[in-house]
Amino acid sequence: MAGRINDDDVKAVRDAVPIDAVVSEYLQLRNAGGGNLKGLCPFHDEKSPSFQVSPSKGLFHCFGCQEGGDTIAFVMKIDHLSFSETVERLAAKAGITLRYEEGGYNPSHQRGERIRLVEAHKVAAQFYVEQLDSPEAEIGRKFLAERGFDQAAAAHFGVGYSPAGWDHLTRYLRGKGFSDKELITSGLSQDGRRGPIDRFRGRLMWPISDTSGEVVGFGARKLRDDDNGPKYLNTPETSIYKKSQVLYGIDLAKKDIAKASRAVVVEGYTDVMACHLAGITTAIATCGTAFGGDHIKILRRLLMDNGSARVIFTFDGDAAGQKAALRAFEDDQKFAAETYIAIAPDNMDPCDLRLAKGDEAVRDLVEPRTPLFEFALRQIVGRYDLETPAGRGAALDEAAPVVARIKNSSSQHEVAVQLAGMLGILDTQFVVKRVGQLARWARERGEQRGPAQAPSHGGPQPQQVRAPAATSGPALNLRSPAHRTERELLKLALQKPALVSPAFDAYGADEFTAPPYAAVRQCIAEAGGAETGVPETREYLVQVLDAAPNDTVRNLVTELAVEVFHGKTIDETYAGMQLVQVRLRAVDRRINDVQGSLARLGSNVAPDHLAAAQNEVWVLQQYAQALRNNGADAL
Repeated sequence: MAGRINDDDVKAVRDAVPIDAVVSEYLQLRNAGGGNLKGLCPFHDEKSPSFQVSPSKGLFHCFGCQEGGDTIAFVMKIDHLSFSETVERLAAKAGITLRYEEGGYNPSHQRGERIRLVEAHKVAAQFYVEQLDSPEAEIGRKFLAERGFDQAAAAHFGVGYSPAGWDHLTRYLRGKGFSDKELITSGLSQDGRRGPIDRFRGRLMWPISDTSGEVVGFGARKLRDDDNGPKYLNTPETSIYKKSQVLYGIDLAKKDIAKASRAVVVEGYTDVMACHLAGITTAIATCGTAFGGDHIKILRRLLMDNGSARVIFTFDGDAAGQKAALRAFEDDQKFAAETYIAIAPDNMDPCDLRLAKGDEAVRDLVEPRTPLFEFALRQIVGRYDLETPAGRGAALDEAAPVVARIKNSSSQHEVAVQLAGMLGILDTQFVVKRVGQLARWARERGEQRGPAQAPSHGGPQPQQVRAPAATSGPALNLRSPAHRTERELLKLALQKPALVSPAFDAYGADEFTAPPYAAVRQCIAEAGGAETGVPETREYLVQVLDAAPNDTVRNLVTELAVEVFHGKTIDETYAGMQLVQVRLRAVDRRINDVQGSLARLGSNVAPDHLAAAQNEVWVLQQYAQALRNNGADAL
């Protein structure tokens, strides 16, 4: 397993790949003033540009949908990659060799090996495509044509053909400079009696790509009766191919899945092709294994855990298909999306359905009609004899926990009533109460476990910085003079830390009246303070973003880091005015608090407490007057 990428190398990648160059590959940018660029946001629909890029800071932020971050965050969001996948892709673009930690192996060798294996698959995929035009591959072209796929369809999905000889691909890859060890390690070749031979021979070939579009494996379909191998043969497990972590068609479907908040899970390669050609471009399939937890992680990243998203499973109506559907339901609660099942008439798969009834029938198939939990309930209930009290009771015992797991609590009561009808139990309230009790117990168990602890970001944590009560905070009132000044001060601390250092680092989070601003102030403190940003602002901003406890705070940091200032001249005088106003309001609030406390106590206040409070008020009033008279010099 690959280790953690070296922090210095991550920084080198961030510095080497300009954010404006990366973003420009996806949208048009134009001058926005102040050194920033703007364009139409790629993450939501908009008519006027609210998406801004700051090349000098290496950040982007959309003032419409609040997405924001650095170059790595942008590529992760738009191409739906993991952090390590993104860094590796950008490093390859910049020509940077990455070092890995905590892996227990030679990092440069491991990274070099991955590059070689991916390149071998890329060359192999092209080889197979070229072979599909050969006379020998007539049987493969006939197979595709009989299933409704022409030459253009084969080219779109990269379908190819592996020659029937022993070592056609092996010799071809040797000629391209790949070693026998690399061919065996990649899974493209296997050991023979006289050396490596082709793993795939005389078969129709489907390239299997990861989410970034790199070919990492193949699925091979038997064509001839004299082939004694399995009907479908897949690439063996390798360092770049894990069948439980890949989905066929994900490279073609990912953008439409994210855009439509819908994914269609089918069972085979030809089913994916049929769906895409019928206009269902969100279809994907597993590769020789059941749909499981790692596949869910891929889809959740694309669906953004959107509660309105839908995942539709298509399975044959036979016993094997029903078993697969129930297996998928076991992982249903790992989705934020709603899950459904679609079974074609006459138990046809999407490929057969398209041949028999056309594209429209395929599109109709995946319109969700049966929630997966309802299908699961009917399968459970169908196993019991409902003519007897014992059978109805046993069915209820198994089915009630299923209903209690339904995410939408408003639907839970209605489904419980439906369950009572399925079971033939006239006392529907008995079933509703049973389900409600199970759901309540599940919630209580979850509360007892408690929320997951956020990871520590490390770094100095000044004692005057207290965690704000709310980090997702109420809407900010930008008409409030206090909020406007706090916002300007935070923008200075993030964009021009030299103008407010070292004074800013003595300010506590409680000096910011808006909880979201207090959260940003705490992030700055955890990143080492504004003074750490004086020599290297870009790296300092990365550390502030890393310290953010959640996406809400992280997005506010990027917003403040790219937003223009309200003042015409941004200099020490302007910065001093913001520092003084924030501190002065904090001092005035403290004076009011102490005086209010004394007023409430009245004559009941103890003499010692009264004297201490009056002294504190006098000191604060003197400090406030000094701030008014001397400005930033009094800080």
